[in-house]
Amino acid sequence: MTDQPEETTQPTPHPTAARRVVVVDDHAMFRSGVRHDIGARVQIVGEGEDVPTAVAAILAALPDVVLLDVHLPGGGGAEVLKQVLAVEPEIRFLALSVSDAAEDVIGVIRAGARGYVTKSISADELVEAIGRVAEGDAVFSPRLAGFVLDAFSGSIDVASIDEDLDRLSQREREVLRLIARGYAYKEIARELFISIKTVETHVSSVLRKLQLSNRHQLTRWATDRKLV
Repeated sequence: MTDQPEETTQPTPHPTAARRVVVVDDHAMFRSGVRHDIGARVQIVGEGEDVPTAVAAILAALPDVVLLDVHLPGGGGAEVLKQVLAVEPEIRFLALSVSDAAEDVIGVIRAGARGYVTKSISADELVEAIGRVAEGDAVFSPRLAGFVLDAFSGSIDVASIDEDLDRLSQREREVLRLIARGYAYKEIARELFISIKTVETHVSSVLRKLQLSNRHQLTRWATDRKLV
């Protein structure tokens, strides 16, 4: 009997037109999931986990599209956009985030991203979005498209939304959100494990930085920007 050759499993080749993609996210598990879900249909040519590694990977690979998380150590997705586009303005970015907050969406679009989708997107939809962004289209999840339309119509002040928030520290933003949700100072102190005096200091700082006069104005400011 003639011996039969052993069968070997060959990796599925990428389609000739597969887009070259760099995946930027600070969670290794998520990057692994992206490779698993769409790695056979795009060429993943680099990864980054924070601003410095992202910028290095992107400039080394010069991909068709960068899948970019919004919240990254080292300055966030907007900082990655700023550094990369200053050197390679033709690289296209698709923001992929768990956040659907208006300030995040508008922030990265202002910084230069061509689209923004949430991580609830399916693998098929993500591959399609990558292809469209690579071809120059703008791609948004349906709900997020509304933020962009509001920004262009003037319903959201694009010129100030990021700059205002950038004045606040991370702790001040946390206090801002809790104030806007109706928490008392004592409840905020308990929630954030800080003293009531520290809460008062943060609130005073937020009011001063945002040029607001009272808690009511602060709540309205946060609600208008969908921070609550």
